[in-house]
Amino acid sequence: MVSIPALMAIRRRFPDCELHALVPEASAPLLRHHPAVNRVWGVPRVPGKAQLRQYWPIVRALRAERFDKCVDLGGNDRSAITTFLSGAPERLGAMPQNGFWGRRFCYTKPVVPASMEMHESLRLLHILSPWNIAPPATIEIRLYPDSALSNPIARDPAKPTVICNTGAAVPKKLWPIAHWARFHSLATARGYDLLYTRGVSAMEEQLIRELQALAPEVRLLPKLDLPRLLVALQSADAVISNDTGPMHFATALGVKTIALFGPGEEKRWFPIGAEHRLLRTQDCICVKGTFVCRRANHCMLEIAPEAVLENLESLLPPGARSRGTS
Repeated sequence: MVSIPALMAIRRRFPDCELHALVPEASAPLLRHHPAVNRVWGVPRVPGKAQLRQYWPIVRALRAERFDKCVDLGGNDRSAITTFLSGAPERLGAMPQNGFWGRRFCYTKPVVPASMEMHESLRLLHILSPWNIAPPATIEIRLYPDSALSNPIARDPAKPTVICNTGAAVPKKLWPIAHWARFHSLATARGYDLLYTRGVSAMEEQLIRELQALAPEVRLLPKLDLPRLLVALQSADAVISNDTGPMHFATALGVKTIALFGPGEEKRWFPIGAEHRLLRTQDCICVKGTFVCRRANHCMLEIAPEAVLENLESLLPPGARSRGTS
């Protein structure tokens, strides 16, 4: 999703081009309706598995398109090799310090990577510099859900609707469930209608069970595929989430968002937009790349439920008119 500013920049630089995006199958709905892209190719992807049998027909179809240019925004060995196999005579890509030794031969125009201290969208835009594409004055990331889908959630029109996402891909990014339960009690007492997403992993399902044990009255969203999750998030008045996919989806949908960051890289992944809040821990000692927090007390414990409620009230006053009302 952070590649959207780069795709938009390519469209501005080459307004009449036929722009295709090759993405993991699970991510394809994020770009399916984006006006900058002519076609989205969704490919199967299982971490650690090459899946050559599934990939080869796609590679043959890509080569049949006879692309003039190709840029690798994925930044991994798989995407580098696919860039090479595309057959495009001009191929861009960033050259990292490590990775597949033959990666240098995948690109006709290798680019020195940008600093890891900038937002990931700007890092991807930097790769386009050989095409005389400069970063825009402001970065915009916008998603376009499927307009044919109806809102899958029931709303209370008398209350602001807030969707909460308790899950994340790795444990170090999880705000403690006890904090979520405390926040739920505080926020509902202030008149907010809270709905909780249901993750796809066993860990995320366990988190929801723990939350229900502490706050049996919590309301859960049904299990939604990505297109319907986007529609649900777009209908909310605000979203509160750990540093993970739904947080980025919500900000790109223009929904007021509170992002909870622990031991991560907020400089690369912070939510873009003035109407968002980022709450993070201070002086985290966790090593970058680890899956768990290495402090005696989890870093995320430092983010108090009262602080989250205060930020929610500043973004969305308790008596604010729900977006679901006319």
